[in-house]
Amino acid sequence: MPRDGAGPDFIEALARGLDVITAFKAGRPVMTLAEVAATTGLARPTARRILLTLAELGYVRAGERGFTLTPRVLDLGVAYVDALGLWDIARPHLERLVERTGESCSVAQLDGSDIVYVARVAVPKIVSLTVQIGTRFPALPTSLGKVQLAALAPDELERILAEPTRSGLTARWRPDREERDAALREVRARGWALTDEQLAPGIRSVAAPLRDGEGRVIAGVNVNCHAAETSVAHLVEHHLPLLLQAAGDISADFASRERLPRVTAPAS
Repeated sequence: MPRDGAGPDFIEALARGLDVITAFKAGRPVMTLAEVAATTGLARPTARRILLTLAELGYVRAGERGFTLTPRVLDLGVAYVDALGLWDIARPHLERLVERTGESCSVAQLDGSDIVYVARVAVPKIVSLTVQIGTRFPALPTSLGKVQLAALAPDELERILAEPTRSGLTARWRPDREERDAALREVRARGWALTDEQLAPGIRSVAAPLRDGEGRVIAGVNVNCHAAETSVAHLVEHHLPLLLQAAGDISADFASRERLPRVTAPAS
């Protein structure tokens, strides 16, 4: 069935194929044909053709218990990260920040009303949420989301927050508009954002914006810690200055990379 609002150039088959790929989640890495059809809302014959096509392309593998994704799916996300160049630029700075704070550090970007992690250097600690490249959380209750939402124009902010989250996580902090606007005004005034167990119990973090050569906010970088181990005072007094320095260094390196001339190889 065609989607509501799809224009004349919309390719329904491609959208259905992506729906099948994203149907596989951490809680359901193996799915039968019936489960894929039920999850995506596709007819079984349609789901079957899509699964067999994805298998032929190497993105899905058929087994005794059902279908699973293959590592080739990672190419889709890695292509984005590589094209942006943020991981290569941020990595040494994140590694240095982890060494100096002893905490996990990440870079994430807005995707609708969510954030998606695009770079991360982690330390082994037991926390209530698992985070890796590609992890998606609602933006507003995260420090990484707040520093990016605070940079948006009012109309754009409302449009983005009106989009439904695709993270599957219900955050602890769900403010009304007045409380939300007050929180984002504070972030704009300070230039950084704090989250104290607003996303989930035990999760505390501080984030700073990353900017391109024209000063536009393109991502956020944070230091994440366990609330039982690190106080808000220590997070702000010790970790925040190191984070702000790292954010400035990453932004400067990103701006320098943007200024490099683009070299195009001549056609053979």
